[in-house]
Amino acid sequence: MSLESLFQQIEQEEWIDIPQGWLQGRTIFGGLVAGMLVYKAIATIHDPVKKLLSCSVTFVGPVEETPVKLTAEILRQGKSVTTIEVRLWQNEAVQSILIASFGSQRDSKIQVSLEPQAPDFPPLDQINIVPKYLPFPECVKNFQLAWTEGNYPMSGSKQPDFSGWCRFDPEIHANRAMNVSDIMTLMDVWPPGVLPMFKLPAPASTLTWQVTFIHPLQNQLNDWFKYKVITDFAEHGYATEHAYLWDEQNRLIAIARQTVTVFT
Repeated sequence: MSLESLFQQIEQEEWIDIPQGWLQGRTIFGGLVAGMLVYKAIATIHDPVKKLLSCSVTFVGPVEETPVKLTAEILRQGKSVTTIEVRLWQNEAVQSILIASFGSQRDSKIQVSLEPQAPDFPPLDQINIVPKYLPFPECVKNFQLAWTEGNYPMSGSKQPDFSGWCRFDPEIHANRAMNVSDIMTLMDVWPPGVLPMFKLPAPASTLTWQVTFIHPLQNQLNDWFKYKVITDFAEHGYATEHAYLWDEQNRLIAIARQTVTVFT
């Protein structure tokens, strides 16, 4: 099932079939879960004037490769901003929750542009795409990744963090106009910033994830994006990090902040 077919099912059905090929260990890839939640919010609000400003996802429990139910409740619908909550249900329990704010543009005299500068990556014809045979989770095969700085997960690095190019693999995902649900799915494919410090495989998972969207999407699904993650603090089994996503034209698309549970 393509992402487009999955999104169409979310528009039409209460119970949603999880497509195959998206496992992250024994659970479903969190980026796909977040993308589904965002799409349910978009379909429920159904207002093209109001764009996704920011959202927060809490991954309550593991999502299995079995059907899920999505429920949505509009918490407040104002003139400019609509706030919505979406829940993903499985096994008669809530497994993930999204709180999202959608807003329409307004005239304002306040304009600040202090966004971080996009990193200077090697050109695309000189990058080394991560081979499919490496022992990455199954879900990673839906994408193409190329590290430009930092180390791979479980490499025993003394320092955290990395950056690189990323996109949906065009051999698996047909090109089309990109939406914010796609961006949520793509942005989460990168592992937590502390994973290069692991010497051996060990569990690590996102607990909470907040994403703010900056410039509007003008991209296709097979376009390349730049990603950079920075770990702020890690101790006592938890890590806090923030990350940036730019498109190939160096437009800042999204800023994310994440709390990660670490079991090593």
